[in-house]
Order: sequence, then C-alpha cells, then structure tokens
Amino acid sequence: MNVYVVVQLKMTDRAAYDRYQARFFDVFRKFNGRLLAADEAPVLIEGDWDGDKVVLMSFPDANDFRAWAESPEYREIARDREAGAQSVVLLVQGFRT
Repeated sequence: MNVYVVVQLKMTDRAAYDRYQARFFDVFRKFNGRLLAADEAPVLIEGDWDGDKVVLMSFPDANDFRAWAESPEYREIARDREAGAQSVVLLVQGFRT
C-alpha cells in the first residue's frame, strides 16, 4: 500500500537547508520514492501555520520509506536539513485500491 510523506518546514538556516536541497535528488533517486510536490509558497486555506515550505512524497510502502529515511546516504545529508529547518514529518497510509 502506498504511503505518503508530508513535511512541513520552517527555515532557520537557509544556507544549511540549501546544501541539503542540492544533494537531495542524488540520494532520493536511488530509492523507490516519488516527489509529488515541494512548495515554498503554499496557500493557507484554514487554520494557523507559520511554515515556509511543504513537501509531499510517496513510496510504495513504509519499508521503502524507511529504507530511504534510514539509509546512511540520507542520514548524512539530513544533518543539513535538521540544521537548516524545523520540521514536522508525517507518514500517512494511502487507501487500498
């Protein structure tokens, strides 16, 4: 079953985040994920939100997500994401079709 990863980011060190972003695809493309959206100007429709960026990814299943997220290659670049932004990361189960 597909899983979706929703990431909400609030930038704290743009240079660090830009380093992460520059290396992201080299790591991401080695796994079974798809980048569905990455928006630095999302439109707030309802509620309160003080973030700067939303990212939406999909993976065939949670195991594929974890293989990417826990890989040594990703953990290495994730240090710059963690230094560059406060993040909320949600793993969401898709519907069975």
